[in-house]
Amino acid sequence: MLICRHCDSLAIDMSHKHKNIRADQLRRALAQEAARIMSEQGIDDFLLAKRKAAERLSVTDASVLPKNTEIEAALAEHHRLFRADRHQAELRELRRTALQAMQLLREFEPRLVGPVLTGMASEHSEINLHLFAEQPENVAWRLHEQGIPHRLNERRVRYEPGRVVSYPAFHFVAGNQAIDAVVFPIDGIRQSPSSPVDGKPMRRGNMVEVKELLSTDDTLARHVN
Repeated sequence: MLICRHCDSLAIDMSHKHKNIRADQLRRALAQEAARIMSEQGIDDFLLAKRKAAERLSVTDASVLPKNTEIEAALAEHHRLFRADRHQAELRELRRTALQAMQLLREFEPRLVGPVLTGMASEHSEINLHLFAEQPENVAWRLHEQGIPHRLNERRVRYEPGRVVSYPAFHFVAGNQAIDAVVFPIDGIRQSPSSPVDGKPMRRGNMVEVKELLSTDDTLARHVN
């Protein structure tokens, strides 16, 4: 009986390729479903979106779960394909509200972060701000002075693997939009926490940058109309 070792090797190689193709297809499907969930349900937690997508598609193999960057790319595609005009209008309104809140809290060097800054936000998204103050009570007093109801929370932020720091955060509403403002020490403006998307330093936008984004948003809206 002749044994074709080359044929056996080829068969194993083809089997691996088929498995890899199926895994890639499943990973893309999970990324698209996670993006849909984030957009429609207002979820900003990538891990939670992955779990919901895996449950929805009956996937139990953790090795095929997409990276956060893959979900973010799928989210951008979802917005472009299914909600282009509406998404731009929602994003513009979120950024306007963010700028108003930043102007109110200008003494704390506010920075816009997260989905509203990057353009990945949906109508359900919170506006995320980073503030910098000697004492968190200074922020509380400013909100109280303006008659803005608020509650104090705690937010854990990651700087690098193994280093997680907790900071106070104020949750309040501006217009109809929820705002979550994390208060860092004064020198916290020098080092940005890690992004939950790619692990790189989180992008922070000051008021000038947000105004520029709004100007671009307005220009796009005029061209569409």
